[in-house]
Amino acid sequence: MKKLVKILLNRENTVAWLFILPAILGTLIFIIIPVFCSFSLSFAKWDLLNSISFVGFDNYREIFREGLFWKILINTIIFALSTSVFGVIIPLILASILNTKIRGSEFFKSAYFLPYITPMIVIGVVWGWIFDPNIGFLNQFLHLNINWLYDSKYAMPAIIIVSVWKLIGYNMILFLSGFSSISQEIFEAAMVDGATHLKRFFYVTVPLLSPTIFFVIIVTAISSFQVFDLIYLMTEGGPFDSTNVLVYSIYKNAFEYFNIGKASAIAYVLFVIILVLTLVQWHYRKKLVYNEE
Repeated sequence: MKKLVKILLNRENTVAWLFILPAILGTLIFIIIPVFCSFSLSFAKWDLLNSISFVGFDNYREIFREGLFWKILINTIIFALSTSVFGVIIPLILASILNTKIRGSEFFKSAYFLPYITPMIVIGVVWGWIFDPNIGFLNQFLHLNINWLYDSKYAMPAIIIVSVWKLIGYNMILFLSGFSSISQEIFEAAMVDGATHLKRFFYVTVPLLSPTIFFVIIVTAISSFQVFDLIYLMTEGGPFDSTNVLVYSIYKNAFEYFNIGKASAIAYVLFVIILVLTLVQWHYRKKLVYNEE
């Protein structure tokens, strides 16, 4: 009997390993190995054609000495910070409103979530028409004459608007799921005590929802630092590099300038920035998250 149980356990282990083997191989081949390879290439010169030559920290010295890199870094920080702030505050307010079970709340949930599942190529084309200086809806509606995507003053705000618009639905659903874990009796008790809508929001909703808010801030910030497709589709980093960001710079250095070493170096600078940002946020979680032990 013991031998049979042992055989069954061994078979279960074998079957389990067979099921998870594709995921392990995929992670190893497409994530772990490329990570180490790209880190090695950040210390080398390679144009995809000639042999690889080791250059030490020259790639890192080159990017830190370039004025363009610092401009791109500032663009990335501005984009990530703006998207993280508005991409969290607006969905939180909308989720608070929809949580009151207003009429048509299910329709609004679907309507706000629809942009998130819309392909980025469609969003780029549609918003390109909206921002068009000649026939665009936005200029006609506001009675303005602004070259949104062709003026260095307005290109980045336009990209931020589109990014926040796309994120609203997803973050709002996360906040609504957080609301579902909060007892409605707490809000009812606050109403009985005479708390206004603003007081209930700041003294009840925000503290109790702080774990979800903390999670959404981290996820939004990381995804904002990694923006690429929106820039590629709408502005290609222009005009005059006003919307150029780190990931788009990695793409250009790797696949347009064929400077793989420099692209890998920029990628690891971005990795360090995201890592430091996440560690700082995690360090202050006890102050930011209610009842965090």
